[in-house]
Amino acid sequence: MKRSTLTTAAMAAALIASPALAQKDDMLPDPPVAEQRPHSFTTHGITVEDPYAWLKDASYPKVDDEDVLDYLKAENAYFEAWKKPHEAFIESLFEEMKARIKEDDKTVPIKDGDYLYWSEFAPGTQYRLWYRKPVTGSDADIKPENGTLIYDENKQAEGLDYFRLGGFAVSPDATKIATLTDSNGSERFVLKVRDIATGKDLETITEVGIGQPVWAAGSDGLVYTEVNDNWRSYRALYHSLGANPADDKVIYEETENVAFSVGVGQTTDEKYILIETGENSSNEVRFVPADNPLAEPVLIMRRRPDIQYDVDSAHGKLWIVTNDNHVNFRLAEADPAKPGVWNTIIAGADDFYLQGVDTHRDHMLVEGRRDGLDQLYLRHYDTGEMERVPFEEAAYSASFAGNPEFAPASYRVSYSSMVTPGTVYDYHPEDDRLETLKVQEIPSGYDPTLYTVDRLMIEARDGAKVPVSVLRRKDFPLDQSGKLFVYGYGAYGIAIPPSFSTSKFSLVDRGFAYAIAHIRGGDDMGYQWFLDGKLKKRTNSFNDFVDVTRGLIEAGYAKPGMVAAEGGSAGGELMGAVVNQAPELYGAVAAHVPFVDVLNTMLDDTLPLTPGEWNEWGNPITDPDAFTLIRSYSPYDNVTAQDYPAMLITGGLNDPRVTYWEPAKWTAKLRATKTDDNLLLMKINMGAGHGGKSGRWNRLYEVAEAYGFILTQLGGADE
Repeated sequence: MKRSTLTTAAMAAALIASPALAQKDDMLPDPPVAEQRPHSFTTHGITVEDPYAWLKDASYPKVDDEDVLDYLKAENAYFEAWKKPHEAFIESLFEEMKARIKEDDKTVPIKDGDYLYWSEFAPGTQYRLWYRKPVTGSDADIKPENGTLIYDENKQAEGLDYFRLGGFAVSPDATKIATLTDSNGSERFVLKVRDIATGKDLETITEVGIGQPVWAAGSDGLVYTEVNDNWRSYRALYHSLGANPADDKVIYEETENVAFSVGVGQTTDEKYILIETGENSSNEVRFVPADNPLAEPVLIMRRRPDIQYDVDSAHGKLWIVTNDNHVNFRLAEADPAKPGVWNTIIAGADDFYLQGVDTHRDHMLVEGRRDGLDQLYLRHYDTGEMERVPFEEAAYSASFAGNPEFAPASYRVSYSSMVTPGTVYDYHPEDDRLETLKVQEIPSGYDPTLYTVDRLMIEARDGAKVPVSVLRRKDFPLDQSGKLFVYGYGAYGIAIPPSFSTSKFSLVDRGFAYAIAHIRGGDDMGYQWFLDGKLKKRTNSFNDFVDVTRGLIEAGYAKPGMVAAEGGSAGGELMGAVVNQAPELYGAVAAHVPFVDVLNTMLDDTLPLTPGEWNEWGNPITDPDAFTLIRSYSPYDNVTAQDYPAMLITGGLNDPRVTYWEPAKWTAKLRATKTDDNLLLMKINMGAGHGGKSGRWNRLYEVAEAYGFILTQLGGADE
């Protein structure tokens, strides 16, 4: 079949309106084909051809090249043309998923000072309403009519295609709120201060803020961070309320290492404001008194390669979690007057991965992981005794969450598993008791007895045992007659927890087993698990995913070709690598905002994240070995003339993390190179960024689109 080479807006319109559209995917019009334009570059004596380099707009971050825009519009139109005959099914999936979500859901109130704070959704709305009420004895009634609405995200989002509340901080005197909002997905946030009593914004401090601001103890100013033109968080400033923001004093600016980003925080006892600068493998932290943010910042420990540390404060001491002498981290204490002298309190251990410590008045809240499962402990300051918060399931996700006060009577815990809906507890240490405060409601109904979770250890090709969590119906056959969905990420030390998700059941109830591959590159099995999937060991992540898929096939979950796979961002890179390596295993793949043009991105140090990413992937600019390795696995560079599975690729025009041209170039090259007739779709959100569309229903509809794509390709679409 001859493919058109036109990529104009007229073609895009024709794709949507084409009368040739029938009810079958094979009746689609020809897909758009991007023009190939000669372009090459030479690095370390190796010349690389890149005929789709023109898809990176020369004026980025502004995208106004008509050829680029026309191609993206044509791909979007092709996606819409595919979706049109399946629209009723996708809509039914969306309504099914929506029916599992409580429309007027609200969070459990959190006590902070003299008030209880919570958020909720009104029926039919996309965004949250934020409330509070005074703490009045035993009064626990948190109905909206008894609370004060202090912020309405829906009102702020009116007239916008995109809205995100990225920061929300109430002042210590409880009279003001600092908010950061993003209206286009670029993650350049507008920082404003609002008076709670009147609901009026008092001032705008910056339009390029990022992160969570921190109030000074006197509620008369705040510390915040800004990004520069390259979207790098490079400095922390102090703003005194009422002053001209142009005169805000820079507390710290990172000038030594372009890879480092600056962030701010506060210790649990609210005594210190912390200023951190660092990247994925090393950092350094300074502190200033919360009641005197303009004091000279005190450096705790100078940055060192591959050494990280986090800091909290309680009882006149600094408490430091660090990997300076053990890969799984230790806890140390230090005198604020001598912050660089660290004395071990909890030694590092091979069998326990220490992830974090929050120091409250009566207990340290210790979080870690043992054998790949979350562990929560309360540690006593005087005796060193560690009390484990008890959980009974074999696989679950748990964390301390929502404990803003220094001396609470109990500690808030969040818990779920693949079969247990999200549950909020208060843990009462005096009698070792978990008090259930909320269990996630499933309005359309949910019977947990129909499902089971398998926890497997599958051997990778180098002998490593990779954990896998699988959700399935109890009547799911293990004779390869079923279908399998495998999700993975595998980067930055980010674990994918075996937690509850209502959306998954739209696949599981249609004959799929849903598997999470806890591959190397994440820290699921400890920090070394992360190290074993980065830099020179990066390909372990890809091999693990392929080997897990093969192991699940051998265990009877499905046969080759009846497997779907999904990943996003660095997990999208994973998807690109595995379809290059073992395309025959998969029948459908969804790659969201995929980081697939790895070599070009790591060679471009003007891009926002590139310098900070070299410690994860390697620096191909200065290191020939890193150049060779990245070139050997970069998904875009390794597309070959072979059959590929059906694929859905997504992206965002305003995405500062994975730029839009990565999925666009990859799609273009796949179309021109692959030897099959399997469906290849790309959807670029023209007014959103890395997280896709904003609003809870908009985001859910995009899940329905992805699952609809998978079900139409592998079967199970009730059309």
